Amino acid sequence: MPVILSHYVAPVWLRGGHGQTVLPVFLRRTFSGWQARERLELEDGDFVDLSWMRGVGSARLAILSHGLEGSVEAVYMRGLAGTLVRAGWDVVGWNYRGCGGVENRLMRSYHSGEAGDLRAVAAHVAPRYDWVSLVGFSLGGNISLKCAAEGGLPPAVQAVVAVSAPVDLASSARQLDEQPSNRVYKRRFLKTLIKKTLSKAERFPELGHRLAGADGGAGVVTIREFDERITAPVHGFADAADYWARASARPLLSRLTMPSLLLSARNDPLLDEASFPEEEARVSRFFYLEAPRHGGHVGFLDFRRGLQPWHERRVLEFLESMSWSKPGNA
Repeated sequence: MPVILSHYVAPVWLRGGHGQTVLPVFLRRTFSGWQARERLELEDGDFVDLSWMRGVGSARLAILSHGLEGSVEAVYMRGLAGTLVRAGWDVVGWNYRGCGGVENRLMRSYHSGEAGDLRAVAAHVAPRYDWVSLVGFSLGGNISLKCAAEGGLPPAVQAVVAVSAPVDLASSARQLDEQPSNRVYKRRFLKTLIKKTLSKAERFPELGHRLAGADGGAGVVTIREFDERITAPVHGFADAADYWARASARPLLSRLTMPSLLLSARNDPLLDEASFPEEEARVSRFFYLEAPRHGGHVGFLDFRRGLQPWHERRVLEFLESMSWSKPGNA
């Protein structure tokens, strides 16, 4: 029954979901820099960019996947990368198609269930290591769990961690669109999504027509509208509902065959109950759910070790316990 009782305790004065979500962006932490960058060419003619942070002679690697409209430069990506490298791991983070300030080649970009690109990254980097884990934040957590559940990964990939992951995409879209307190997040996501779509429309006019809508006038003001007009048709889904259903990790969790942790706070403003799959965890040998009362969206601040968020220590703890339990790692 892998439903974990969490030991995370938020400061008394910082137990609101929005405070925990927003504050980490403004904290002045010192981060280790990415040491090397690499472009991975994909089979369909597009590419993704990888960033490496290495220790000395490590046989263990973590593949980090960022959230919606994020990049390897996100504070949560660089923070966890540094934590893992100091503990003896190598780390590779990757920018999804069109992320990181570089426009991709094809009309399509990335979406919340694009496991194929992560599988390509794993196939490229895993042969160099004995033990590999997938770690994803928010959208990247959904992708990581879905990728592991679908299979087809190199044998070295043996664990997954998803932090603040919307494993039920329809409910998270509703949270963004319908909760008044989430307007700031929705506007931020739509601003960059629309900007990138308009830029790419110079090469692919169809995108501009889709963004304008059938009437040629109404602008996109909700996540549902963007997914209905752009994400779904461009990536081969019938509509937004079809996209959310087929791209969500939750329906696939029973297929997991490696230790997999979903770490999400109950007061995460971007998640509702549908993204806390308790029943799946209770009946699974491999899927662990840890859902502390507080923590916000990729927040988990506690200040017990300065500005380092608690989730970085918890991710490391989980991966260490799984990797060192394997034969040959003792």
